[in-house]
Amino acid sequence: MTLQQIRYALTVSECGSMSRAAAELFVTQSALSCAIRDLETEVGITIFLRTGKGVSITPDGTEFLMYAARVYQQYELLQEKYGKNGSVKRKFGVSTQHYSFAVKAFVEMVKHFDTLNFEFAIRETKTLEVISDVGGLKSEVGILYKSEFNGKIIDRMLAENGLEFLPLIKCRAYVYMWKNHPLAHEKSLSLEQLSEYPCLSFEQGDGAASYFAEEILSDREYPRVIRSSDRATQLNLMVGLNGYTLCSGITCEELNGEEYVTVPFREDEENRNSEMEIGYIRKRYSPLSDIAEIYVEEVKRYLGV
Repeated sequence: MTLQQIRYALTVSECGSMSRAAAELFVTQSALSCAIRDLETEVGITIFLRTGKGVSITPDGTEFLMYAARVYQQYELLQEKYGKNGSVKRKFGVSTQHYSFAVKAFVEMVKHFDTLNFEFAIRETKTLEVISDVGGLKSEVGILYKSEFNGKIIDRMLAENGLEFLPLIKCRAYVYMWKNHPLAHEKSLSLEQLSEYPCLSFEQGDGAASYFAEEILSDREYPRVIRSSDRATQLNLMVGLNGYTLCSGITCEELNGEEYVTVPFREDEENRNSEMEIGYIRKRYSPLSDIAEIYVEEVKRYLGV
């Protein structure tokens, strides 16, 4: 049984005649009769009685056509929503650790499209949720970093979710703080100098290991730590409490303003610097959509890679 056969049968029932139905369907009467006969043979009932005055519907045919009409109505709804001229909006999502450049690239990507016809989403979230979002197809692309410290754990999590990591840029550690912080004008900063101020970290959930921390050098001990869940709160803590965080040094003044500065981290014998490799994740062996390609290109453009 095909949708075409169902459409033919419904049209015959509406027209009450094979000839009128054939004209409406733009098929020959013999082709229509053959299609109806094949349908009746397949379902094992007689749907129409042919008479010299046209056709009449049998009791079995009445019940069949009732169900057939429901099926075809659902098909028409699918066509209306998902067909060539359908009304459904294309969707694209990005999940990312808290990077302003990822948001800036998202803004530039959206400018390529008419938002009337698309549904976009960007999710600044925890590391494990970035992985699960892309693994579960909630987002097509994820942005996160790997380092020597967390690389093996992240790679294992990616493999378990059928994902791959594509590197974009390598960075050393920087200290990110308010421009009026007492140490903001130093040429470089050590952890010893920062010990009097709270280290700000993005919350990763109860029991989340330091392997999933968004901040580089997360394996070190910090005497004062304050956790938050979003960038706006963290920026307020920098101003109100002279807090700081450790980052890649890649910032976006357009989004975060000019009130914040980055100062190179200065290593010592006990606290060596580390390298973070920022990249994007996607489903392994799955090509990126045209929207995702544009987003990745905007990320690369901003990073200068």
